[in-house]
Amino acid sequence: LDVVGEDANSLRGTLGATDKRKLDEYLSAVREIEMRLNKSASNQIAAPKFTPPESARPTGIPKEFQDHCRLMFDMMVLAFQADLTRVATFVIANEGSNRNYKSIGVAEGHHELSHHGNDKAKHEKIKKINQYHLQQFAYFLEKLKGTKEGNASLLDSSMLVYGSAIGDGNRHNHDELPILVAGKGAGTLKTGQHLRFAKDTPLANLHLSLLERMGVNLPSFGDSTGKLENIGS
Repeated sequence: LDVVGEDANSLRGTLGATDKRKLDEYLSAVREIEMRLNKSASNQIAAPKFTPPESARPTGIPKEFQDHCRLMFDMMVLAFQADLTRVATFVIANEGSNRNYKSIGVAEGHHELSHHGNDKAKHEKIKKINQYHLQQFAYFLEKLKGTKEGNASLLDSSMLVYGSAIGDGNRHNHDELPILVAGKGAGTLKTGQHLRFAKDTPLANLHLSLLERMGVNLPSFGDSTGKLENIGS
């Protein structure tokens, strides 16, 4: 931020009150992230000795999982706000992750628990992990909701997909996937509803439907068989 400080001050002098406030909010958010990155760089977890050089841990990953997630989400919000990109992906945890979540009382690894064998205690721990992950996603949505864009918010203008490639870890199946779609897609998505589609409906049907709302008109995408109905205009 220091590199562009002089230019930012020059720009500020040409702006009206509303735009000045938006610029100050944006620059303050950038500075906050810089400070968090610097802090995490000094407190990062040491790379395990068995990690090969080509997959060494990137510098600056926060020690706490929640801090890492929220730092990434904050940077995504800034990127959307400045229109640096209009598409972003973030893997909260891959399907083979065996991370434990001691901070929420789950000492066992996630992957280990996913082979639950219908054990109720394991089900409850998986439920806690799922809720914890969704809390991080909810943080992202709240940040987007609180960021104004014209007469609406970034959340209103966005389309966000949250989900997993595994329906039931115990069976390693890839069907009946629960998918959460958030944002209004600039008025093209209908929110506040639960939809259950016919068995064996490809997830790619959702992707094809969202691509259409982004102005990308394709006859098909992946293994899609058509576009989804009842998700909006």
